[in-house]
Amino acid sequence: MFSSQRLPLAQRYADLLATEGVVRGLIGPREAPRLWDRHLLNCAVLGEWIPQDATVCDIGSGAGLPGLVLAIARPDLRITLVEPLLRRTTFLQEVVDELELGHVRVFRGRADALHGKETFDVVTSRAVAPLGRLLGWSMPLVAPTGALVAMKGSSVHEEIEAAADDLRDWGCAAPEVRILGEGVLAETTVALRVAWADPTQVSWPSRAAAGAQKSARRARPQKSRPRRKQGS
Repeated sequence: MFSSQRLPLAQRYADLLATEGVVRGLIGPREAPRLWDRHLLNCAVLGEWIPQDATVCDIGSGAGLPGLVLAIARPDLRITLVEPLLRRTTFLQEVVDELELGHVRVFRGRADALHGKETFDVVTSRAVAPLGRLLGWSMPLVAPTGALVAMKGSSVHEEIEAAADDLRDWGCAAPEVRILGEGVLAETTVALRVAWADPTQVSWPSRAAAGAQKSARRARPQKSRPRRKQGS
């Protein structure tokens, strides 16, 4: 998953996660001994679903999973790490500078700050939000021929079912699910891919705004109407 040239970078990143990452509260102390099996390798296999020379936006990057791992494993990718918290973006930038990852940009802010300004071939995430909400943050960043590619858990099919209306509102194609790393990793990765149903109909703000408005209306709690008294 890491070439012989890139493996030292991955090892240094793992060292930084196990030290500075733990001290700064980006990685739990119990995760340090299992960084490779549970985090680095699990994120690296996501690259199997990302095309060559793609532009990638990793939203909610946190400590850089999966964005920094993909950047280390795949120098052909141009990656933007999106993270709103200062302590996390500070760490991300320090890693980028130390490892000399010139193809990586760190953006401090929310994903919606880039809506209508930039689009990417692939928008990645890991444990950021249920699919319904994730679509609202990710799809406005997905280029017409691009896709959302997210790391998910075992409940991915339930998430897809729960987000059926959101998928329709956004104009998405049927989601695809893959198990990555089978026969290679001790802990496999569940990956979800969502593309546009009709790339020719993708535009900002019309498609994105319409999907966001419909999703917001559905998420808004319904006010109960007072009952009329008998005989009134």
